[in-house]
Amino acid sequence: MPISKRIGLILGPLAFLVVFLLPSEIISEKADHVIAVALWMVIWWITETVSISVTALLPLVLFPLLKILPIADVGANYGSPIVFLFFGGFVLALALEKVNLHKRIALSIIKVTGTTPNKVVLGFMIATAALSMWISNTASTVVMLPIAMSVINLLIDDADGFTKQDKNFALSVMLGIAFSANAGGIATVIGTPPNSVLIGLLENEYQIEVSFLKWMVLGLPFSAILVSIIYLALVKWFFPTKGILFGTSAEVIHDELAKLGPTSPKEKRVLLVFAIAISLWVFRTLINKLIPGLALSDTIISMIAAISLFALPFSIRRNEYILTWPDTRNLPWGILLLFGGGLALAKAMSVSGIVDVVATAIASSQIGILFTVGLLIVLMLFMTELMSNVALVAVLAPVVAGIAIGLDVPILHVLIPVTIASSCAFMLPMATPPNAIVFASGYVKVHQMARVGVVLNVIAVLLLIALFRFVVPVLF
Repeated sequence: MPISKRIGLILGPLAFLVVFLLPSEIISEKADHVIAVALWMVIWWITETVSISVTALLPLVLFPLLKILPIADVGANYGSPIVFLFFGGFVLALALEKVNLHKRIALSIIKVTGTTPNKVVLGFMIATAALSMWISNTASTVVMLPIAMSVINLLIDDADGFTKQDKNFALSVMLGIAFSANAGGIATVIGTPPNSVLIGLLENEYQIEVSFLKWMVLGLPFSAILVSIIYLALVKWFFPTKGILFGTSAEVIHDELAKLGPTSPKEKRVLLVFAIAISLWVFRTLINKLIPGLALSDTIISMIAAISLFALPFSIRRNEYILTWPDTRNLPWGILLLFGGGLALAKAMSVSGIVDVVATAIASSQIGILFTVGLLIVLMLFMTELMSNVALVAVLAPVVAGIAIGLDVPILHVLIPVTIASSCAFMLPMATPPNAIVFASGYVKVHQMARVGVVLNVIAVLLLIALFRFVVPVLF
């Protein structure tokens, strides 16, 4: 076990005990107990001494024992509607991956964008971002990486060898895939877990509903702008690819599509369920107006789609379905537990008065609103380089809500850009799974990722401040 994990294993419970046994109160007995549990969880989340999903189970044990919340109230957070919204999204993603439809979609996008070097980079980035809107950024990166490596190998094996221009192309493709996987998830509620943690907090604690469509109206343009900036930064600024000529990349894409064969009936069935789910998410508000009393929600739509993939027979005679329960072995169940732990921690912060204390402290200070929000965005973005963005949002989102209340600013105006910041970590391999995956390919060095990433991080901060100042107030 690495030394950091050994330290974390002891430091987490030790920090809990130190705060728990303090002779005088920091805020109140209940609030101090919540702070003690939060410290334990944050230390284990940062050091990843145990799985971050296991750490998320601590509230189920500690909150009832410390009389912070009864077990039923704590457990309810692990069964929140947002947890099931994401569960349905995971099942949809599982079906896409099982029938290889995600790969067909990605290859088709790359084929359309063209086969000159810059267009190939753009094609990979658009395809990865589009996949990341619906499946995990890890899965989208894993799908794209072998295809990208096949194209790069064409340059390694050509007559002039692997030149500096070829290396620039390889870096652009690899970093483009990783960074667009991170940025693509911002576009939808189910695209990346932090988005769902925020939606759950808003519904559970503040009875504010943000629909799938409303998030997409904000998230999709922001994601598209961010992906465009990343593309231009890679191919025009950091790693220009002038002088590369290859026509055989089109053959690689064609061969990969040929391996998939014609679109299968199963793929068509999954595509139909997927299209219906997206249509219902987009037109849910209109449908509810047309059919009063229906009360269709994003979670219900997600679960209808998930159940359909298990229940609609593909072949009655052969008793064959698109998905069977054993397929769920590949579902990221730990992320669902992480949602529950984050929501439970947020609830405890609220009922113990911590959020109110933060709000009062900010209200009595003379700090400017724009400066404070900018600082929160920077804090979230650069901290997520070092720890899980889901865990970070789970811990910081309730505090940020308190700060927004203290500033007398609508909490959505602050929480949305700060949450999106958690998906904009471009500097380090350990920041996100896509970063780690492309780093493991061997084509990217840490200093190369950091050099590009720090610039993109700063650009993302400026974009998010503009989002806070000009866009979110109009939409929300």
